[in-house]
Amino acid sequence: MIYFMRNLYLLLLIICSAGFAQQVTDTIAQVKTDSIPVVADPYYREDQFYASLSYVLLTTQPNDFSQNSFSTNLTTGFLRDIPVNQARTYAVAIGLGYSYSNIKHNLKTSGAGNMPVYEIAEDFDKNKLVLHYLELPIELRWRGSDAVSHKFLRVYTGFKFSYLFYDKSQFYPNEGEIIKIRNNTDLNKLVYGAYLSIGWNTWNAYAYYGINSIYKSGGLSPQEPIEINNLHLGLIFYIL
Repeated sequence: MIYFMRNLYLLLLIICSAGFAQQVTDTIAQVKTDSIPVVADPYYREDQFYASLSYVLLTTQPNDFSQNSFSTNLTTGFLRDIPVNQARTYAVAIGLGYSYSNIKHNLKTSGAGNMPVYEIAEDFDKNKLVLHYLELPIELRWRGSDAVSHKFLRVYTGFKFSYLFYDKSQFYPNEGEIIKIRNNTDLNKLVYGAYLSIGWNTWNAYAYYGINSIYKSGGLSPQEPIEINNLHLGLIFYIL
């Protein structure tokens, strides 16, 4: 009897093991059957959303003008990628974006927006100019991309027009009332410049140079107009 029960248990164990093995085999086969292979999209587009962070360096400055603290520029926007060859490694792109600049310097602005007065400040706590732009970028693109991997080398160069829709200068003296000037009519409503981005995968170096001055009029004196151009150096990030 003991011998019979032992053989029965052994038989049941073999049957259960075989059943379990068959179930595993069937499951693997089902997974293989249900798996969808990666198919390259022949109509893929790259890098249609972007964001950048840059340090602002001001060039063509008036006499005794200087920056202080850390001036920054942030941009974000959308670019429509339009490949121009079959491999889709060359493309043009046009888009719409937003730019924010916080420029810290020693050029004090007082008076009113339509009649601003300028002077070089020597003793103060903080002084900054905040600029908000709508941007229209146009790019020429080369990248070593394909339809599957998003890790590739890219070189993008372009030109953009920026429309100033809001501005504010703020002067904080060591003592006394803060001076705030909005909608300064001496500022250029339309600025434009060229830019370049080079990088691999996530990290891309970015440089922009403003061709025309951010000021169209105004000066420290009639003989010394204010001409200040932007140079942005930083990083740009692209998102599909």
